[in-house]
Formats: sequence, C-alpha cells, structure tokens
Amino acid sequence: MRYLLPSLVLVALMAMLMLRGYVHNEIDSDQTGARPPVDQGTVPAAVREGGPVIDTRDPKKPEARHVKDKHVVITFDDGPDPKWTPKVLDKLKEYGAHGVFFVVGSNATRYPDLVKRIVDEGHELGLHTWNHPDLSYKTRDGIDSQFSRNQLALAGAAGVHTSLFRPPYSSFAYAFDDASWPVAQYVGELGYLTVVNDTDSEDWKRPGVKEIIKRATPKTTKGTVVLMHDSGGDRTQTVAALDQFLPDMQKRGFKFTNLTEALGAPSAHSPVTGAELWKSKAFLAAITVSDGITDVLTYGLAIVGSLVIARFGLMLILSFVHARKVRKRGFRWGPEITRPVTVLVPAYNERECIANTVRSLMSSDHPIEVIVIDDGSTDGTADIVEQMRIPNVRVVRQQNAGKPAALNNGIRHARYDIIVMMDGDTVFEPSTVRELVQPFGDPRVGAVAGNAKVGNRDSLIGAWQHIEYVMGFNLDRRLYDMLGIMPTIPGAIGAFRADALHRVGGMSEDTLAEDTDITMAFHRDGWKVVYAEDARAWTEAPESVQQLWSQRYRWSYGTMQAIWKHRRAFIEKGPSGRFGRIGLPIVSLFMIVFPLLAPLIDIFLIYGLVFGPTGKTVIAWFGVLMLQVVCAAYAFRLDKEKMTHLLSFPLQQILYRQIMYVVLLQSWITALTGGRLRWQKLRRTGVVEAPGALPGQRREEERWPVG
Repeated sequence: MRYLLPSLVLVALMAMLMLRGYVHNEIDSDQTGARPPVDQGTVPAAVREGGPVIDTRDPKKPEARHVKDKHVVITFDDGPDPKWTPKVLDKLKEYGAHGVFFVVGSNATRYPDLVKRIVDEGHELGLHTWNHPDLSYKTRDGIDSQFSRNQLALAGAAGVHTSLFRPPYSSFAYAFDDASWPVAQYVGELGYLTVVNDTDSEDWKRPGVKEIIKRATPKTTKGTVVLMHDSGGDRTQTVAALDQFLPDMQKRGFKFTNLTEALGAPSAHSPVTGAELWKSKAFLAAITVSDGITDVLTYGLAIVGSLVIARFGLMLILSFVHARKVRKRGFRWGPEITRPVTVLVPAYNERECIANTVRSLMSSDHPIEVIVIDDGSTDGTADIVEQMRIPNVRVVRQQNAGKPAALNNGIRHARYDIIVMMDGDTVFEPSTVRELVQPFGDPRVGAVAGNAKVGNRDSLIGAWQHIEYVMGFNLDRRLYDMLGIMPTIPGAIGAFRADALHRVGGMSEDTLAEDTDITMAFHRDGWKVVYAEDARAWTEAPESVQQLWSQRYRWSYGTMQAIWKHRRAFIEKGPSGRFGRIGLPIVSLFMIVFPLLAPLIDIFLIYGLVFGPTGKTVIAWFGVLMLQVVCAAYAFRLDKEKMTHLLSFPLQQILYRQIMYVVLLQSWITALTGGRLRWQKLRRTGVVEAPGALPGQRREEERWPVG
C-alpha cells in the first residue's frame, strides 16, 4: 500500500499529459496534408456540376444544393482561435450578419467559451474534424472517431450537436474525386450535410484585403457559400476584409444568414441533454485540468532544466575549488591532532558483524577508545564484544531506547574531547579516524563529515547507490563545505567536539534523521561543519528495492522533519540566521524540491517520444544525461574510483530516479497528512570489507525500533 499512492500520482500525471497530447493535435494528427487529386469516375455528374451543399443522406439520390438567391453564407474554418475568432464575431455582430463556423474539435476544447459565444450570437456550428486530417486517408472507424470527438467538444462547450460538416482541404463541388466522394457518401449515411463552397477568398494566402474581397464576391445575384478562416495564422487581412465585404454586399441586397436558413431547412443544431451533456462537460473538464497540469509541468521542466545546469555547474566549480584547497601541498587545518579520541558504536542486534566493526577500529593508526553501546540487543551483541577482551574497548548496556538515546549514553561515558560516531555495520580503514579528526585543528570546526563509501557495489542496485554516494553525496558535501552549509554528518562516519555536543543538548529524538538534526543544530550554534574526503568508511547499502525504499523513506521524512524543526533559523540573527537564510533554502531545494521535480525530465521524454518532436526531445534528454555523466565522471575522478561503474549510469537515471521520486513523494504525503514514520527493519548481508578489516559474515540486521 505504501507504494500505491505516490505511484498513482505519477500515473495521474502521465495520464494528464497523454490526454493533452491526445486532444491537442499531438497524436493521430494531420501528418500527411491533402491527397493529390485522382479520377472522378465514381462522382455523379449532378454533384460535380451542382451546388456547394452535398446531401447524400439518401444514397440513391445524392444532391448538390445551392442556397437561395441573394443569400450569402459566410463560413469560417479551423477555429476557434482566441485572438481572431472574437474579432470576426465582433464584425459579424456589428453588421448584423450571421454565418457558419466549422470548428476543429481540439481547438474547441481549448476555447469552449468561444464556441458558446458563436451559438449564443446566433451563428451555426459545423464539424471540421477533430484535428484536421484528410479523411480520405481514414477508415470508417477513423472517421467515426473524428466526428464523435468533435461532437463531444461542441456539446461540452455549447450544449449542441450539429448536422453540418466540411472536409479539411475541400474546395468546390467539382473537385470531388474517387477518393473524397466515398467520404461524402459515408458522412451522409451518418446524417450529415457536407458543405464546400462557391467562392474561396483564399485569405489563408494573405493576398491583401482587396484581393480577398474580390475572390469572395459572387459574380451574380445567386446565393453563395464563401470560404474564409478565423484561425491558422495571422487573420488581420480577413478581419479588415469583413469590414468592407459585409456592408458592401448588404448594400447590394445580399443577406448574411446561417446555412440552414439559406436552404430553407430546419436548424443544424440539436440540443444535447441528460447523461450525454454531462459526459461532454466532464470531457472538457478533464481536458481543462490536463492543460493546467501540463502548463505547470512545463514550467516545472523549465525550472528543473535551469536547476540542473545551475546545480551541476556550481558543483563542478566548487568541488574543484574544494579539492584544490584541501589537496594543496602543505595544506593543514591547523595544528595536527594526535591526542586520543572516543569512537561510539551504537549497536542493536549486531551479532554477525559487530566483531568485524570493532576489529577494523583496532587497526586504527590514531589512538582511540571504543565504546559499544548495546541498545537492548537480544542476540548477544554485547557478550561478543566483551568476549573479545580488547583493550580500550568498553561495552555500555542499556534497555532498548533507540539510536539517539544510545549515542547520548555513549557521549556521557566518553573520556575524550573529540567524539567519532559510526554505525554498527560499518568498517573503517586504518587511517580513517586520523583523517577524520584533523579538521579540529581549526578551533572554529565543531563537526566533520567523513567519506561514506558503498562496499557492496557489485550488484546493480549496489552500483547505483555507489554512483549516488560518490556523485550525489560526496560531491554535494564538497559544495556544501565551500558554502558553509553542510546539512548532514552521515551516521556512518562523523566526528564532533564533545563540548559542542553538550552545548546543543546532544542527539535529539525529535526527528528520524538525528544526523541531519544535530548538524543543523551545530550550524545554529555557530560552529563550522566541514568535509574530510580522505576519512573513508565502508558501509553496506540496501540490496533490494524494498530495503532501499525503507531506508530512503526514513531519510527523506527525517530530513523534512529536521528542516521544519530548525525553520526559525530563517528569521534569526548571526550564524543561525546565515544558515537559515542560505543553508535551509538551498538544502530544501536540492534535497526536497529538486528530486521531486527531476522525474519531469523522464516524463517529458516519454511524452516527446509519443507525441513529438521526437528528435529534439531525445537530443534534449541526452544533453541533460551527458551533463550528469560529466559531473559523475568528475566526482569519480575526485574520489579515485573506477569509471567502469558508470556504465550503469544511464539505467540508473531511468529507473533509480523514479524509485527516489516515489519515496520522496510518499514522504511529502506522510508529512502533509500528519502521518508518523517509525524506524524500519533492514536486512544486511555483512559482506562489506575495508583494508585491515576481516571478511564479513552473512547476517540480518534489525534496525532500531524506538523503545
């Protein structure tokens, strides 16, 4: 169930995009243009030589009818258009004229108010298909689909259906041929009149106002159907032509009427009521929502694109500066730290790996004392450590109270003024502690983040996390170090001044991310928090999607809790205010908001592949991917990692990012609904090794339940 809601949100977003693509000329659209003319052997002579209104409702007696003398039926194709249709309607209203608007269904869904205005002002509507294809290319099912969607749009917008139809790319009755005539016949079977024209203004060519009027004007006093357009481009000349054409023709005694009036026939409109009307309105409502969501997603994508470029550019620059600073010959944080330090190892049911962890510490080249805080283990974890009988290793037992309580207990028992914290399933290299504590030579430094490495990187999901740790965590830490806003000392490897820990009240149980919480507390207390790249700890990453979900769900939710807990820093003064106004927004953006928007890149990739433009979409997506590859390769170079693991990077971006998105979305939902999240149980294999550590054994780890 925990996967269901965020997955449904993702599916809903995709559905809205697909609906938009479906209705707005982006699928099944006019890709072919008009068909070249063919023979006319099957077209009755009476049709080719008759009027512009083709009536094939009686297949045995097809007719081509003229409108009444002195009647002009002025028609407008391809609308509605938000700019030009209102101008056309204004001119018709000004001169008391009526006409027929042959609307494209997909445009009608975008501008339903204009469709309603057309009807309200006494004009007739006609179908011009859903998205303007040449119907001679369509099967009967395809024609049915075009008509039903077109009618659905009209009903939703104006509450009517129409019996008028104009084929895209049509012209005069004499132009019917053996390809277009079967369409007219089938349309008649469906109950429609097919309307072409007597005069064509050719306004779409924009030949000039005088030329438009000349081509639209009938040569005699016979009734005429005039073709114009209210969409499809700049219609300035069309509107200007109407301003002369309408009064000039009226002075000659012509009357501008609807088609059915000019034929002496009943109205083409039939009202839609009941369930059919509500279905049509629901259809339009869904499209409106999809348009709104798509617009938001489009803006979101633009924001994401800008953030991707800005973030990675900033990461590359500041990571380079950080590496140059700490690797410079003779660089020192201050006086060398050689005095002993305390290492705290909180443990809960760590039977299969605690010995491995302790032995790795015993190989340290820096003097340490080790305190293993057994948090009510039921598997003999404390007994194993005691039986090892290693000098400078103490066991502190307590009833199960949770990791923060275990760490606070360890702090109370610590003998030295620098305290290193690590997880019970982590191993250190011999130089790790020494490298980790050197920044304390700077008296302004209160805490140090180490370099957490994924040990089990041979599996696919392990390799993905390895990439994430090197690029997403360690490269970020260099950036945060340079900005002075390090958000998290990793639980696997971190060091703190003991007096600073006491000043901020120790490890808090207020959040599920006690490492982030304590780090933010240090910033607010005025301490510097830095990154020691050579202090490496090897930890075991989750090896299944479910375990990864549990871990990252807790991390994401805990980070949100910590940001909310320290929100007052935004309005405070001094170091706390600096972190609040610089650190909290950047951390929130990079760790909470940005990952939530990042999948838009992949969503629009799918959208672009389905609806186009495919080439540009693929190029844009690969451009973003290559930017990330460059950053990942640079991060691997800084960490002196093998580049072969980056072979799985493209797949990580496609699949792993979606998992993280759903996890983060679920965390948002939990936070917004006031839900509570408890510590999760993670299974480990205990296979992680580091130089100087003994091979791991298989085990299962039960992560802290809060006692």
